[in-house]
Amino acid sequence: MNISRRTFLARTTVIAGATAAVSLPFSQYLASPAHAAGGFIEPKHVRDAARRALERGKRTRHGRPSPNGWEMETATDKGGAVWTRPVPGTPIEGVAVRIGAVETVLVHLVRRFHYEVDALRKGDVTGWRRPGEVRPRLAEANQASGTAVQIRPGHYPLGARGGYFPQQQIVVRDILAELEGVVRWGGDDKRPDESLFYLAVKPGDRLLDTVARKIRGWSDQPGEGAGGPVDVLSAERRSAAKALAREQRASA
Repeated sequence: MNISRRTFLARTTVIAGATAAVSLPFSQYLASPAHAAGGFIEPKHVRDAARRALERGKRTRHGRPSPNGWEMETATDKGGAVWTRPVPGTPIEGVAVRIGAVETVLVHLVRRFHYEVDALRKGDVTGWRRPGEVRPRLAEANQASGTAVQIRPGHYPLGARGGYFPQQQIVVRDILAELEGVVRWGGDDKRPDESLFYLAVKPGDRLLDTVARKIRGWSDQPGEGAGGPVDVLSAERRSAAKALAREQRASA
């Protein structure tokens, strides 16, 4: 389908209004030399919409990063980077996470947990939390940037280990390896939190985008992705999972 450049830019502005804090900010878009390339000037309502989206995003920014380097947000579903997103195939009505590649990765993790570790119920998953509700020196503070989720936090107490059966832990390790190390399990931290899974890479990390594209690609392949058949005991997958576990434990 062919669309005019004017239509393309207008649509891009609408989409970017919901994802301004995920990729380049609108301020860069508006100042870009390509913005007026060839003498084209976007309609005033398009430029105004971009500016309004930028201002909405600014209002939710905390100004300080969470431990993994992503900026914390003061609110969710308010025009910033963190939104309540669905978790298809589960009873979870929605989880508040940073949209874009982070969302893709964390939602995939939650779905595989539900299918292969233990069935989840409504209320079992907590995503974003207000900066004032998290302990800034602990990994849980990554929730304030929308880059972490807790699965049944009351079931896996902070500081305790051994909350998973051996077979369950094998699946958890397989999920982390499938995500190529962009997510870390709180159970490997010096002060363990076995309910916590958080992003282990900083903003702009190319591996995160690569893994997200891989996951999205599975949606077009029957039997692939979360819910598809996975042999977590295969030699290749176990080897990758064990290697990553050693690496992430050593970096605690």
